[in-house]
Amino acid sequence: MYLPLSDEARMVADTARRVGERFGLEYWREKDATKSFPTELWQAICDAGLCGVALPETYGGSGLGMVEMALIVEALSEAGGGSTLGQLFMCNPIFGGVSIARFGSEAMKADLLPKLISGEVKFCMALTEPDAGSNSLELTTFAARDGDGWRVNGRKIWITGVDTAQKMLLVARTKKPDEVSRRTDGLSLFLIDVEREGLSSAPIEKLGTNTLSSSNVFFTDVRVEPSELLGELDGGWRQLLDVLNTERIVTTAGLVGAGKLALKLAVEYANQRKVFAGRPIGSYQGLQFPLAQSYAEIECAAVMNNKAAALFDAGLPNGSEANIAKLIAAQGASLATERAMQTLGGMGYAKESHLERLWRDARLFKFAPVSEEMVLNYIATQNLGMPRSY
Repeated sequence: MYLPLSDEARMVADTARRVGERFGLEYWREKDATKSFPTELWQAICDAGLCGVALPETYGGSGLGMVEMALIVEALSEAGGGSTLGQLFMCNPIFGGVSIARFGSEAMKADLLPKLISGEVKFCMALTEPDAGSNSLELTTFAARDGDGWRVNGRKIWITGVDTAQKMLLVARTKKPDEVSRRTDGLSLFLIDVEREGLSSAPIEKLGTNTLSSSNVFFTDVRVEPSELLGELDGGWRQLLDVLNTERIVTTAGLVGAGKLALKLAVEYANQRKVFAGRPIGSYQGLQFPLAQSYAEIECAAVMNNKAAALFDAGLPNGSEANIAKLIAAQGASLATERAMQTLGGMGYAKESHLERLWRDARLFKFAPVSEEMVLNYIATQNLGMPRSY
């Protein structure tokens, strides 16, 4: 299944490409070196109407879908941002936009969606814990009843963009495991202020994706108001899956764009660089074949991601497609950046080639936001019908 792109989809992709080209490789190298949020780029994205592409027109969005959002992320990534560009959309139109549009109250939608779309408010999501990564049902951060609201205690880890966000999508237990009949019950989603008494964070030093921070987050008797509950109390697991599947789609789009960018840089160098007998090194099959293999892998990931996004937009199950696309894209982008560096030889190791940043950033997504091993587990059990091993 592959849906040919509509004229509207091509138009938003072209708009995204033009915005991305205004903030090219040198911009991203500087932001990576200073570990700075790409404020100017994100505002340009919002000003061009790209942040709200899949959000309701009632609140200032374009009312399109995940197909168009994936195309936007891919184009921006290929223009220079690389795979970390997907994280900007993951945090904002996904963690903020999809969750509010699907599960928020009318008051929450009217207040926050226009601010998200304009760039006034940024978001993050607090899900992962030190002892609950892929096994999200084991999380222990607990929201205990406190009058008409709750008090939250616990710890989260590897939370992206806390220091630049104003709002946090928080996943917490509202019932203990021994109080529910199904493991998937007893989780709830809340949308709270990042600046709040009892909530603190500490940055984690890391290899790449330096333009967005990763942090430990601590909750000590953090008060949550009734109006900050997102969706159904104790029914947050099913809502969370909707958010996570779209997270996969924008992650894959970022990886596809990063892979295409790496291959472009490698081909440009290989076609110009001459070593033996005045022939360009791009004429050697030893360099051609690895790059051609990566091209095939990246193209396949893009098509599967288009399918996942189209299924989501049609309101159909899309978990398998989103996971498969992410698996192939993460492996493909990791290999594409590695092979591109190899093509450049020593220059591939130099920061001026930009490939080392693309390589560092892409490496994260082989285990985040879901590891390739867990995706393979999912395919084995859900698609092949094999017994669970865990």
